[in-house]
Amino acid sequence: MDLQQMRYVVAVAETRNFTRAAERCSVVQSSLSHRIAGLERELGVRLFARSSRRVELTGAGTAFLAAARECLAAADRAVADAAAATGAVRGRLAVGVIVTTAAVDVPELLQRYRARHPDVQVVLRSGRSDELVAAIREGDLDIAFLGLPEGQEPSGVESIVLDHDEHVLVVPAGHRLAGAARVALRDLAGETFVDFAAGTPGRAQSDQAFAAAGLVREVAYEAGAVELITGLIARGLGLGLLPSAYIRPVAAADPALALVPVADGPRRIECLAWSRFNPSPATRAMLAVLGVPGAGTAAGPD
Repeated sequence: MDLQQMRYVVAVAETRNFTRAAERCSVVQSSLSHRIAGLERELGVRLFARSSRRVELTGAGTAFLAAARECLAAADRAVADAAAATGAVRGRLAVGVIVTTAAVDVPELLQRYRARHPDVQVVLRSGRSDELVAAIREGDLDIAFLGLPEGQEPSGVESIVLDHDEHVLVVPAGHRLAGAARVALRDLAGETFVDFAAGTPGRAQSDQAFAAAGLVREVAYEAGAVELITGLIARGLGLGLLPSAYIRPVAAADPALALVPVADGPRRIECLAWSRFNPSPATRAMLAVLGVPGAGTAAGPD
């Protein structure tokens, strides 16, 4: 058994297709199939159930896959650590971002990072703040940019606050409140809202503000993409509350939207989070690019 065989197994498991797995691994399919078959003979179990149209993991394959990923991650870490000892940074950096990140220009950041560390493979993933924090704790992400209600901190990870922000009311340009100098939440209690899905950190920021004001609102439309939220608002289907630093440039380019300050509206913090257990050299290099003080030291487990 060798690492390449493990990589082939992971590729087939993730693509559910031998042809696509071979393309991902830059190898001919016959060679990949032969190596996996040899591994199955060595182990004495079938890792995949195969038919002419389907490929699925067997129970043994599922058990093997988890350990194979751990072995590959350990091997990648060993290479990265060895390189770091010579002053070079290599390996893989998995970065998570929320869709409303505004405290950092992520594309510009990744450009600067690549210029300094061209041998690091960077992968980017978007998601909700709670999903990204869980992925860091589980080792699937190295670092993430989050948005959370003010006063809340992500648990089980290291983090710093990058910025504080307040939400503004987003209305259709022809709405009665468009052009108002400022509103209060009580002025909005009878309105229909467009917002993120219930239970998500993005939604919690507005829900908590209304609850603190002793108000109940109607959220008729839930969406996971800001573009859909603003599109529904522009069509007059509801109002929204979104972080000002993110939505101001969006609204400036869209004449169908208007923004109104909210006196007692939601507030949020944007955070940077990373693993508190032995961050990789690639992670420490990103923290250095971001200017995080004292980020070069590794912490112990919880």
